[in-house]
Amino acid sequence: MATKKRARKKSDHSKSGRKWSQEVKTVSTFPPEDVFTKDAQTIANSLGSKKVSPKGIGSGIRMIQFFINRAGKNLPDERKAELEQAKHILQARRQREADRGRAKKSQATKGKAR
Repeated sequence: MATKKRARKKSDHSKSGRKWSQEVKTVSTFPPEDVFTKDAQTIANSLGSKKVSPKGIGSGIRMIQFFINRAGKNLPDERKAELEQAKHILQARRQREADRGRAKKSQATKGKAR
């Protein structure tokens, strides 16, 4: 049985050569200019701050991933590795905060049980 290939529906963007991600605008995050060209620790510190990511560290992680996806094949391996490292730094920071929150909650419930 022969498989049938489905034709992909072309969006209006493909006619103009633009991609949907070029039109993404946000009011909740304000990354400083050229932050993605810095070292991993600087990127993580910048995107992990409340000023840049008011909704938390997850916003910073998503900004890095969006930048990686948007750059695509044009992103050099060295730069991608640095961005991935920044993402891992933020993920570890988020995990530490979550663990700290669970510890505080556990302490509070122990205090009430006495």
